[in-house]
Amino acid sequence: DKYFTIYTIVKGDNLYKIAKEYNINPILLAALNGLNESDYIYPNQEILIPKNGYSYYITKEGDTLDIVKDKFNTSIDDIINNNLIYLLPGQLLVHKK
Repeated sequence: DKYFTIYTIVKGDNLYKIAKEYNINPILLAALNGLNESDYIYPNQEILIPKNGYSYYITKEGDTLDIVKDKFNTSIDDIINNNLIYLLPGQLLVHKK
């Protein structure tokens, strides 16, 4: 995958430990994987680890292209050219830095 690395959970892992190892916000890591930060993860479970060089943002209700462009510090045209047009709550947007 262009935007993520697949990580297989091993015994003793938790989201905070993985987030620290990969220098990722644990709340974002959980959200990217459809989890809450407090959820138990199981050995052999696979999760997505965001790759470096991209910004990640999960939309929330009321977001607009104008709000998102400010989050990514980019232009609306750049967002549209990345095929990120539809903004729904819980949608993942990825932007190359």
